[in-house]
Amino acid sequence: MLRLRNVTKIGNSLIPTFRSFSSPGLPELTQVRHNVKRGDYAELTGNDVTFFESLIGATNLLQDGPDDLQGYNVDFWHSVRGSSKLVLKPGSTGEISEILKYCNHRRLAVCVQGGNTGLVGGSVPVCDEIILSMARLNKILSIDDITGIVACESGVILENLDAKIREAGYVVPLDLGAKSSCHIGGNVSTNAGGLRVIRYGNLHGSVLGVEAVLANGQILDLMSDFKKDNTGYHLKHLFIGSEGTLGVVTKVAILCPAVSDSVHLAFLGLNSFEAVLQTFKNAKRYLGEILSSCEMIDSISLAASVDNLKLKSPIAGYPFYMLIETSGSNNEHDMEKLNKFLQLVMDKGDVIDGTYTGEPSKMQEIWKLREVLAPAMTKDGYLFTYDLSLPLRSFYDIVKVVEARVGHMAKRVCGFGHLGDLNLHLNVTCGEYSNDLYHQLEPFVFELTSKLGGSVSAEHGMGFLKSNYLKYSKSTEAIAMMRDIKHMLDPNKILNPYKILN
Repeated sequence: MLRLRNVTKIGNSLIPTFRSFSSPGLPELTQVRHNVKRGDYAELTGNDVTFFESLIGATNLLQDGPDDLQGYNVDFWHSVRGSSKLVLKPGSTGEISEILKYCNHRRLAVCVQGGNTGLVGGSVPVCDEIILSMARLNKILSIDDITGIVACESGVILENLDAKIREAGYVVPLDLGAKSSCHIGGNVSTNAGGLRVIRYGNLHGSVLGVEAVLANGQILDLMSDFKKDNTGYHLKHLFIGSEGTLGVVTKVAILCPAVSDSVHLAFLGLNSFEAVLQTFKNAKRYLGEILSSCEMIDSISLAASVDNLKLKSPIAGYPFYMLIETSGSNNEHDMEKLNKFLQLVMDKGDVIDGTYTGEPSKMQEIWKLREVLAPAMTKDGYLFTYDLSLPLRSFYDIVKVVEARVGHMAKRVCGFGHLGDLNLHLNVTCGEYSNDLYHQLEPFVFELTSKLGGSVSAEHGMGFLKSNYLKYSKSTEAIAMMRDIKHMLDPNKILNPYKILN
């Protein structure tokens, strides 16, 4: 009989922070690589710079020239690159209002940027848009230790917000591999999902309110302290997932759940995807209310963390792996449920080997294997990554189809993702960017996703890189209505142009 063992150690490797990963070299300018025609926007002048200096101060303005703007013009994944000549770092909602009012009058295009950790080129310029950095809007405004409602500015780093609210006995209902860099405003603006959507749902359900600045400088106060507010249209939802194209989110109010007193993590090895499906089915049935995360990783994905980052997996040699996390308030009760579940899936033969732990440091080490998968793949050279929602029975089929199509052109074709909310991350790596491989993948991947009844974006938005493929997930009528809303709120199209609606 299989012996499920407690975790003791995962090697001696120090696991680097998320920001330490990057692909070598600079990508080609996005405008050149994708043949983008610059919109009908004004050119930045010295008078414009003088105005911005008078508003926010010279120390909060970064110009092209002696100062390097590369870190703002290039995304984290080195897949897109803009040519902005100016970065503005306002420190308040009022300053953002004045900046947008001026830019709207002058028809100067603006790119809103948070932690710049997105996957679809939504947070960097496509051409020469002014970059509006949210880094200085980093105040936590209030934490209600009775309700768990936190209000903060949009530039607060997710990990910092979570650490602060844990002091009051709550957690942010969002956990991402990029948590040490990403901003909560960016999370809201892309409707980020993360590791525990199966437990907490997405941000449309957790965000109680937002403050946003429209293109004309109007400040829209939609902040709220209520989960239930049935007074007409919930305009906040326009800004959750709109990626800065309808307005600049400056504040958010989030309902946070209580910290779990009992957390356990199992790392399991399985021989087939059918076994993965059966284990997921049984996890939902037998773990019930304490199930907080259910992740799937194929062996080729896991090898990226093991080989490229020299991390050690607690078990090895299986085609598929699952991470199953439970969170509750009664350790004895939770362990009883977890042990019964693990015994069941072992007796059925779905799980072949595994390990589990309730020790925080060891759970963190196991989670790192999952959280750094995508950054680890950039060590192959260049990463094409696709964030898709797919029907569960077809969840892994697309990986096999893509491997058969482009495997001979790639170093790695693999998949991992949030099984609990049907979100697959399909990844293809190669030594360096290949236009031939790109055209083999797109629009093929999105066409196939559409045929399978899926969504071309599950949790990372559309940005620039997917803006041509909205039609595969939205009807003509829906897209037309989206354009109408965009025109109403931003008639001059100055906010994050070339994104979502190209």
